[in-house]
Amino acid sequence: MEIDILEWIGYLASILVAISLMLTSIVRLRIVNLIGSGTFAVYGFLIGSLPVGFVNLFIVFVNIYYLYLLLNRKEYFETLEVSPENKYLARYLKFHENEIERYFPGFLFDPQKHSFCFFILRDAQVAGLFIAYPENDHTLHVVLDYVGPRYRDLKNGYYIYNKFVNFFKEQNFNKIIAEARSKHHYKYLQKLNFKPLPDQGEQELLFEKGI
Repeated sequence: MEIDILEWIGYLASILVAISLMLTSIVRLRIVNLIGSGTFAVYGFLIGSLPVGFVNLFIVFVNIYYLYLLLNRKEYFETLEVSPENKYLARYLKFHENEIERYFPGFLFDPQKHSFCFFILRDAQVAGLFIAYPENDHTLHVVLDYVGPRYRDLKNGYYIYNKFVNFFKEQNFNKIIAEARSKHHYKYLQKLNFKPLPDQGEQELLFEKGI
């Protein structure tokens, strides 16, 4: 194997580790760091540096261990409904306004219209915010389904749209419409089995899901 190929392996490992440190999702951080440290271990053994190889191999097993704990941890989900005029709700929206604008560009909270406001709690910690309003007697329109950086692993979405959805059934809703205003949220809705509304043209914005 030529030395330039070894150098590229080292560069790749360094880049992966650097990328992992910039990720906000703990699960993604562990996965990317696992790949990076694994690549570094291979690099260390190939160049004959046993300390580099064994230290990074140890980091691989550390990442596997913590990923196992993260993915198998039992969490208690619940919702906390608040009024649109709630002071903490206003503070939460203000504090996260830059991130909300990133994932939901153009979002404006309307207390007169947005009648369903729920904080999503995970083990009694606020993990996200869900805001919606009735579009008609049987359709719920979701305008904000924000998840904090520490909790972006789809568990919030599965809880809302697979379990908590029974609450909306009791309110006589049979369909949910959600807006995909960013590519991140677009992918999120697709993973949760939302389908684009027909006849929207090339710029699909609204997605629907039967309940």
